[in-house]
Amino acid sequence: MYTLPCVAPGPMQSPPPPTSSVAQQPFQTPPPPAMGQPQMPPGPQSPHMSQQMSPQMSPPQSPPASMPMAGPPLAGPLMVGSQMAGPPMGGPPMGGPPMAGMGRPFPGPPPPGPGGFQQPSPGAAGPLGYPQQAGNSFGGQMAGPQPGMPGAFPGAPASLAGPPQKKLDPDSIPSITQVIEDDQLKKGGQVFSTNIRGQVPPLVTTDFTAQDQGNASPRFMRCTTYSLPCTADLAKQCQVPLASIIKPFASLPKDETPLYVVNHGETGPIRCNRCKAYMCPYMQFIDGGRRYQCGFCNCVSEVPVFYFQHLDHMGRRVDFYERPELSLGSYEFAATLDYCKNNKLPNPPAYIFMIDVSYNNIKSGLVKLICDELKTLLEKLPREEGAESSAIKVGFVTYNKVLHFYNVKSALAQPQMMVVSDTAEMFVPLLDGFLVNYQDSRAFILAAAECNGKLFIFHSSMPTAEAPGKLKNRDDKKLVNTEKEKTLFQPQKGVYEQLSKDCVAQGCCVDLFLFPSQYMDMATMADVPSHTGGSVYKYNNFQVETDGEHFLRDLRKDVQKSIGFDAIMRVRTSTGFRATDFFGAIHMNNTTDIEMAAVDCDKAVTVEFKHDDTLSEETGALIQCALLYTTISGQRRLRIHNLSLHCSSQLSELYTRCETDSLINFFAKSAYRAILNQPLKNVREILVNQTAHMLACYRKNCASPSAASQLILPDAMKVFPVYMNSLMKTAPLVGSTELSTDDRAHQRLSVMAMGVEDTQLLLYPRLIPLHTLDVNSEALPAPVRCSEERLTDSGMFLLENGHSMFLWLGQAIPPDLIQSIFNLPSLAHLQGHMPALPELDNPLSKKVRSIINGLLDKRPNSMKLQIVRQRDKPEMLFRQFLVEDKGLHGSASYMDFLCYVHREIRQLLT
Repeated sequence: MYTLPCVAPGPMQSPPPPTSSVAQQPFQTPPPPAMGQPQMPPGPQSPHMSQQMSPQMSPPQSPPASMPMAGPPLAGPLMVGSQMAGPPMGGPPMGGPPMAGMGRPFPGPPPPGPGGFQQPSPGAAGPLGYPQQAGNSFGGQMAGPQPGMPGAFPGAPASLAGPPQKKLDPDSIPSITQVIEDDQLKKGGQVFSTNIRGQVPPLVTTDFTAQDQGNASPRFMRCTTYSLPCTADLAKQCQVPLASIIKPFASLPKDETPLYVVNHGETGPIRCNRCKAYMCPYMQFIDGGRRYQCGFCNCVSEVPVFYFQHLDHMGRRVDFYERPELSLGSYEFAATLDYCKNNKLPNPPAYIFMIDVSYNNIKSGLVKLICDELKTLLEKLPREEGAESSAIKVGFVTYNKVLHFYNVKSALAQPQMMVVSDTAEMFVPLLDGFLVNYQDSRAFILAAAECNGKLFIFHSSMPTAEAPGKLKNRDDKKLVNTEKEKTLFQPQKGVYEQLSKDCVAQGCCVDLFLFPSQYMDMATMADVPSHTGGSVYKYNNFQVETDGEHFLRDLRKDVQKSIGFDAIMRVRTSTGFRATDFFGAIHMNNTTDIEMAAVDCDKAVTVEFKHDDTLSEETGALIQCALLYTTISGQRRLRIHNLSLHCSSQLSELYTRCETDSLINFFAKSAYRAILNQPLKNVREILVNQTAHMLACYRKNCASPSAASQLILPDAMKVFPVYMNSLMKTAPLVGSTELSTDDRAHQRLSVMAMGVEDTQLLLYPRLIPLHTLDVNSEALPAPVRCSEERLTDSGMFLLENGHSMFLWLGQAIPPDLIQSIFNLPSLAHLQGHMPALPELDNPLSKKVRSIINGLLDKRPNSMKLQIVRQRDKPEMLFRQFLVEDKGLHGSASYMDFLCYVHREIRQLLT
């Protein structure tokens, strides 16, 4: 039985040290900023109040005999806050030797082959010298989900995974909506200046303006923590992954300055002689400005004669503010011929539209829909800033069992079609006239489709024709929840793997628009887009009337988004740590070069770092991301993003400067890669165990002494368990035969390329109570927690997660609300599926539609609005997005997961 008496916050042994939003240093006097960095005064230091939340948690009275209680009963208050009266971070670890395999949630070196991690070996020593027990993520095996509870967190006692007999007050546990609201109140509408090393930025959900003053904007780079531990031992001790999520082409709001382009002519960009880092704010000029010392490797190089400039009394160049590469965190260099393939400037890229014109696609109206749209779509191809028209060339191919290429040269009286029937030995039957400038051939552009530079493929079934890419159906539900389930996520070897490599080598990105009515083998078909910087869009059982606008919105966004081609990215670091692992829609031929046939404004690469030496608190840690790419007009450019991080020998600093949204992005990608090589049960165990481990380390090293029955969470990570539990409920990590294999594979691949904003929203949808809307206010109603308890019978709620959108209508919703929105007298008249909201001329209808359209514009993908009534059958689909509740497939509620993690923490600490 859970009881929740009012309990006063427990006494603190000593007050927590002040922390602040600027770089708090563990010295009497602050150290100098990173070399060459703008020396701005630090902001005021405000004491950081710890929050204490104290519901008494007593265990259920009689757990079923089938699942014995693991560990001591849960009792005592929950605390959230930065209580740092414990031993300093450099103190002894939690008993015994530190654990190997820091950061990586899946311990051990990666096995040969693509990504993935070795399984934990049974019987290994427990982490940090803890006694080994069942449920340890780094060693001994744990009981898997119980029968009838697929996807329950591993080894969860039935008393927790089943319905509790008396509920805790949900308002007593940390809330994501409250954290988002608090950050918006504190930092919303403000300018975030990037002049301080290791500064934690506003949350991705907060509206702010970034001002580049020497570090890259958080729109381009975010980190799991902005304070790196000084040693590998400390990193291993806390098990917090050290990673950066880099979105090199991120879109900037209109009030933020676009990146400057620096052109040094034929000389090209200035680089360190030793490590090849590009000129940036972290280079220190010495010897009267004639030489400079690299901030990354400390090598001293001569300043080229043309680049020489005198230094002022501070030792800074007098042209500091005139040169973006000296004063800003992000900028571009014009690249020379040395940076081009075969030392030749590239041609402008091409978009080739390739349409499946099989009988079903013609009959469904899909082919006509695409062709009608192309007429207007091609007017909106991306163009360089200030250019009157796009330099992108376009071409068209249609196909069924053979391919049809079209000559749409403007000199022709009408387009010509050429058929290629030999699909085993493919060739392009013409070049002159196949790729054309849209402006010249506007009159002849057909209703048809295809692309190169970027290839847009519109396809509706699994390739079964006798051709090199033929696939066989391997959708076997008997593999779910077995050792072989991982094969469902692995692409079939051979043709598609080679095609990915060929596309990357040619700088050809592939986007797939799929319209399946049955299994397609998404794991294999989407392999090419997922290695070439492409995207996959999927419309199950497509119907023009209900899905047409949804598909066209995706197509328009995809064609128009800002993009770079034939890209190669390198991440350099200062001495003491290095980039070791990479996640994204990328291809890697070696351990350092990240290759992308294209990279657009929505694609992110997550990079993990490991120590190879001790880091210095004084100089901090530096990261430089350099992206070489071709612009849409055919220019070769280098885009540079720089970031300086704080380093500390105090664990409390690391936890204070953690960013939960970035952490969960890293864990999602790590887990989704691991399921290619490990059983789902193992991956889920590792996720739970690492969550407990990170929080136990905080409790032992950073929190003031308190009763073991208290759950104490670091303030910056207090909602991490909500996100982790939500991640474990996602389709790829839930072993259920009810879920579509293709849908699971699609979500797995989509997440691998997501930035922090997208994974945050996917794992915690926004639930907006529209019935409280004030039509005279610009402000949206505050989102509520994603739980059934927040719904009201008389309410109307909008739920969206970036991929799905629902309008939920309570059964007692007032008739005047239904009349205003749907022009119907009551809810009972709302029968069946409504493809769209009617456009009515009343303030409420206009406001609701403007909110929905605003969200559709803001998100990278289109979302199809689904209208559901309370207690109707389709409501089950809506309920799976209420991530604080129990999952449809037996997964735990947030409350139960938190109790379970608390038990795991207590076992680690005993």
